[in-house]
Amino acid sequence: MKKRFDLEDLDCAVCAQKMEDAIKKIDGVEDAGVNFLTQKMFVVADEANFDKIMKEVVKVCKKVEPDCRILL
Repeated sequence: MKKRFDLEDLDCAVCAQKMEDAIKKIDGVEDAGVNFLTQKMFVVADEANFDKIMKEVVKVCKKVEPDCRILL
């Protein structure tokens, strides 16, 4: 399952890349992308565990960029 999310307050492209790299390391994530210019993110993950995976995505993103919000 692939879902797209809007982001708020993503401050830099380097942080976007770090977030993307961290998301791709989460178990169950097949692919992910974070675009600084458009302030958007996509996650491709197992549909059965998608909500659980997204909780982990939010957690790792907060570690990289505490001010950034993922609009779920």
